[in-house]
Amino acid sequence: MKIRRYTDIEIQGLGGKIRQARKADGRSVEVLAAEAEISRSYWHDIEAERIRDALPEETLRKIERVLGIDLGVNFNG
Repeated sequence: MKIRRYTDIEIQGLGGKIRQARKADGRSVEVLAAEAEISRSYWHDIEAERIRDALPEETLRKIERVLGIDLGVNFNG
């Protein structure tokens, strides 16, 4: 049997870290967003921390993958 647990954690300044990594990467938002399978406007919302609810972990991991970084988000306390 599978058990699903949803856990939200607050990471201050995460959008700024993503923006900084994107600028260091040098590729455009359009290219990075396409590789992360999200829209350009959603990428900008993430960087500006204008997400209504919580950023899905799957999306965060896609962003980390396309930027080649680890943002240090850990759900293990």
